[in-house]
Amino acid sequence: MSYKVIVAGGGLIGTSISYYLAKSGVEVTLIETKDIASGTSGACDRAIMLQSKKPGPTLDLAIESAALYEELEEELGMDLEYRKSGGMIIIETEEELKAMEDMVSLQQNSGIDVQLISGVEARERQSGLSEELLGSTWWEHDAEVNPLKVSFAMASSARKLGAEIKLGSLVRNLITERNRVIGVETTEEKIYADAVVIAMGVWSPQLLKPLGVDVPITPRQGQILVSERLPPFLHTGVLSASYIANKLTKNENKETGNRFGVGLAIGQTHSGSLLIGGSRQFVGYTTETNPEVTKQIGEAAVRAFPQLANVRVIRTFAGLRPYTPDAKPILGPVNGVDGIYLAAGHEGDGVALAPITGKIMAQVVCGENPGNEMSAFSLSRFGRGQKRLDEV
Repeated sequence: MSYKVIVAGGGLIGTSISYYLAKSGVEVTLIETKDIASGTSGACDRAIMLQSKKPGPTLDLAIESAALYEELEEELGMDLEYRKSGGMIIIETEEELKAMEDMVSLQQNSGIDVQLISGVEARERQSGLSEELLGSTWWEHDAEVNPLKVSFAMASSARKLGAEIKLGSLVRNLITERNRVIGVETTEEKIYADAVVIAMGVWSPQLLKPLGVDVPITPRQGQILVSERLPPFLHTGVLSASYIANKLTKNENKETGNRFGVGLAIGQTHSGSLLIGGSRQFVGYTTETNPEVTKQIGEAAVRAFPQLANVRVIRTFAGLRPYTPDAKPILGPVNGVDGIYLAAGHEGDGVALAPITGKIMAQVVCGENPGNEMSAFSLSRFGRGQKRLDEV
């Protein structure tokens, strides 16, 4: 008898899970409200940057995921615009220099051979960087990829392996029987399965709340600027130290005095446009862009690359990162309710962690040992008093 699994959510995480489940011979139905990568996965940058990860379980997963990415184009038979370009975290102030010295030491102790280089060497590696920069980190194994292409390739490959993909279908409710989830109710129909995986990013808590399960995922908006097409000049991925600081800061960024959480993340697409981010704000579920945030991101870009002062911005957009209080995703079963699994809360690490998340979740759902210590990612780590269905 075949094993049937429903995956709710068609972004990077949901398509990756669907692919690895289908690859394992599972009968998969992927359900997406709009289109593949139409949410957060279609509103993010291209970075597979390991040195931006805090040492610990998340970095360990990112290392495994980076290894999967190296073979993914060949495995899926599609161009993902994957490029191992190396990565830099640029440093503007003495305070940032001290913080990055500490972070580099932690990274090196975790097996990532990140180097701290001078401003002169940074400008040699990436032309156009400001003469005012004090220095930078450098790691040659950071990479980049097109998240839209990854999502569509994962979905296409899952379909070729037998998965059914339902687009434009809203999952309204989970169907339960006794203390088990046995399927989902969409706007069109009821679909039954042996297990349901929720990979809906910032919308995941809404689906689980009626079961009495409190999922501490909050939308954290990030804004990106898109420039006119330029000749290739970015040879590597570039973040700023302030971007890293804002990523690790909570409470509306009051600790830094930067209320929009602006820090530079910049990359260049194959077409030549620059993707320039970013910001971090808790503004609910709105994806409206803010002119003041646009201005501050532009200023950060020009401080780093003065030559961009006269480059035109052709559009701006914003996405919603699924933020968790400890900056780690939630992966695995939901204690107290059988047949339901959660894979969400990656915040800004969804691109980097997508392949390993799909592989691990497929193993967990199929009852296999993923070979990773999953307790660090369990929903139960938050102690939110998950209830059994018969208690709701």
